[in-house]
Amino acid sequence: MMSEYKNADDYQIDGTHYKDMSIDPWEVQELVLTREEFIGGLKSQIIKYAMRQGKKEGADHDAEKAKHYARKLREFLANEK
Repeated sequence: MMSEYKNADDYQIDGTHYKDMSIDPWEVQELVLTREEFIGGLKSQIIKYAMRQGKKEGADHDAEKAKHYARKLREFLANEK
């Protein structure tokens, strides 16, 4: 699913609640947080979703969410160069 999109900002896992907003929350985070805080926030989400994968009842998209945050982190770091 993710490979069909140009970058992490183009899609959302499990719904459209963030994409329906006029600005995506991680765009706001990138604007108001320091570089280190933003990177730490992305890493924190990767850890959270990776650790709870398979433990949530119902539709479990946590593995995809962890990959999505990892992709955003890779793209952010690559764009710095």
